[in-house]
Amino acid sequence: MMWLDSYVSSGVYEVIDAIRRGISAYSSFVHRFRLSGVKRVIIDLTDDMATFGTVVAFGLLAFALPPFSGTGDVWNKGRDYAITFTDDNGEIIGRRGIRQDDAIPLEDIPPHVIKAVLATEDARFYQHFGVDVLGTFRAIIQNARANDVVQGGSSITQQVAKNLFLSPERTIRRKVHEAFLSLWIEARLSKDEILKLYLDRSYLGGGNYGVEAAAQYYFGKSIRDVNLAEASMLAGLFKAPSKYAPHVSMAQARARANVVLYRMLDAGFITQGQLVQARREPADLVNSPAVTSPDWFLDKAYADTLALIEAKHITGDFVIEVKTTINAKLQEAAQRIVNKTLDTEGPQYHATQAAVVTMTPDGAVKAIVGGRDYENSQFNRATDAMRQPGSSFKPFVYLAALLNGYTPESTVLDGPVAVGGWAPRNYTGKYGGRVSLTTALAKSYNSVPVRLSIDFGRPAIIETAHKVGLKAELETWPPMVLGTSAMTLFDITTAYGTFAQGGVVTTPYTVLEIRRPNGDVIYSRAKDPQAQERVQSVPEEKIAELNHMMNAVVESGTGRRALLGFTPQAGKTGTNQSYRDAWFIGFTAHNVTGVWYGNDDFTPMNNVTGGLLPAATWKEVMLWAEQPQVGTALPGVPMEERYVRYALENPAAPLEDVPDMSADDVIADASTETPGEQTVAVIPDAGKRASAKTITSDPSVKITKPPKRRKAAPAPTEEDVAIVRPRESDDPVVNVLKDMFSIFNGDEDNRKAKRKKKKDATLVLPDANTKKKKKKKSDGNFLDNLFD
Repeated sequence: MMWLDSYVSSGVYEVIDAIRRGISAYSSFVHRFRLSGVKRVIIDLTDDMATFGTVVAFGLLAFALPPFSGTGDVWNKGRDYAITFTDDNGEIIGRRGIRQDDAIPLEDIPPHVIKAVLATEDARFYQHFGVDVLGTFRAIIQNARANDVVQGGSSITQQVAKNLFLSPERTIRRKVHEAFLSLWIEARLSKDEILKLYLDRSYLGGGNYGVEAAAQYYFGKSIRDVNLAEASMLAGLFKAPSKYAPHVSMAQARARANVVLYRMLDAGFITQGQLVQARREPADLVNSPAVTSPDWFLDKAYADTLALIEAKHITGDFVIEVKTTINAKLQEAAQRIVNKTLDTEGPQYHATQAAVVTMTPDGAVKAIVGGRDYENSQFNRATDAMRQPGSSFKPFVYLAALLNGYTPESTVLDGPVAVGGWAPRNYTGKYGGRVSLTTALAKSYNSVPVRLSIDFGRPAIIETAHKVGLKAELETWPPMVLGTSAMTLFDITTAYGTFAQGGVVTTPYTVLEIRRPNGDVIYSRAKDPQAQERVQSVPEEKIAELNHMMNAVVESGTGRRALLGFTPQAGKTGTNQSYRDAWFIGFTAHNVTGVWYGNDDFTPMNNVTGGLLPAATWKEVMLWAEQPQVGTALPGVPMEERYVRYALENPAAPLEDVPDMSADDVIADASTETPGEQTVAVIPDAGKRASAKTITSDPSVKITKPPKRRKAAPAPTEEDVAIVRPRESDDPVVNVLKDMFSIFNGDEDNRKAKRKKKKDATLVLPDANTKKKKKKKSDGNFLDNLFD
């Protein structure tokens, strides 16, 4: 073991000795570089600065990491949409989102516009690498001399970085981010691409982003057509749009434009003569005509557009034009009708708000009125307000009954009934005994739907309602059959559309097409297979039976104020507990309309039922929607001669902006049940003779009633009202028609006697204002006596 001890001891010694000799050698080597005096000071400072600079560089790098990953569509992250909405004829009806148009190529933008921007914002844009160091130092000096911020130090690339990726906060961290992102942008885009982004994305006041939108807004022209004076005013907006916008202060806008002109002169972009000319003829603001915007509809269309963009994965397009389903005249008329009713009858009935929705049976939304005044309240009561529909929910109960073996003629006892501790009563407090389902729905009896629910169960009602398109979550307690579940007017109106379509589920829509500014179609509903799908939710014969029952509501039940007369129709009134909500939803073959009245604070109205204000408003709106007035059969409600009679005896009331139609015009395209020879009657203007022509219909015939001219009609006599008589005609076909349809009443002797007094009798139709007013009659019942 002695040899091992000796070996370890000598080894340790040798290692220690080697270390000592190494240190000594290193000291000798370093000694030859040892300096003193000034040289040492310089070397030490350089060494320390390098060390400190390395630390600072790593710190800045960590501090200035870009606020995004740099992957994906980084140029559009967080970008707002700029959507222009039009009607189906391409007429602009309004805008949503920001106002922007980036479809103008850089080469189409006039050189004086680009020079004005460069002279003002970054004269050395094409020379620097993203951060203009010289420009920054120059701005610091200028601002220090003026003791104010008179010149910016950010390059155009830095401003693009700020506009696209950063918040507007003024912090050192943001400035560092701005500088680093500028280098990142310069490495990925050309100078022209960066300039195009700057011209398109910068905010220029008035809700406008980009020079094209600003030129259209301020000067009513494209950026392609602006002159030097207008270009200088636009360039002046980049610094402070809220301060220099011409619609805010024209004096400050022109003063700023002059500054831009002098900077262009200093940069050699314009001559002295061009500057003088631009100052002599400064830019003027164009006053755009005020346009009534259908804001309730636009809010819905905007939401639908965004949902469609997401569903169809439309990416990369943020400036788009959307063609909508709106009927602009109907929209304006519906708003006017609602406001007029609230102004004239609202105080009496303590009704302060109303809503209207009109759509075609296939779901094309034509008008939305979400309240009295959009400026005062943007809450859309048509699409967002959850209210109890009352008896307007009952058709879903009766449809469930029809699907469970009942018929419209099936009789059910209308009498006292109780479910647990709940015993509903009718509005009048009286009962009808054994009544048919048709009568029960028309009179809005409450006990009958309760008895039906006891028979086949409330789950069947919920399933049926959802099957035909109702989206609302329905309660399961016994009173739900009387409409206690909250839902929107838009929702229940859509479900009624399924009734109008014969059981095909109605899917509401407001968007027909989405286009780029250059006209390229991004989306077309007509070419969308999913949008063309038709789902037959329930058998058509069951819907026909229900429509027959709902027709009785307007013919002889609680909704008589909604009777149009000239065409088959169906509908239902609704009033909830304590008169807090009043509804009427109804439809023809062409349109489905829902109307609601109530108060935002849920206070009761003064005995307003669905058959009062809502039914009357519904009729007024539908008279606008049904232009020209064409009688068309519904499933279960055929086109009958009585509609022709009504149309002849009740001329259309004058409506503004509705084109006149000749008394001799004939439109043949509506339904009757009986094939063969039919009469097509076109209702003439007051004071004109009636005309009738015979055609051979294969399946159907339409009865068309054009609107009456605004000229007042002669006052009708009692004979005129009772006997509608045309002028004598030598046409044997016309004489045959008179006998076939008995449209022209009165016995032959009376006609001959009157012909002697007046050979050429002309048809005089009663004026809409001379018709006898029917006595108002309340409808409806409640949950405990107030549901109709």
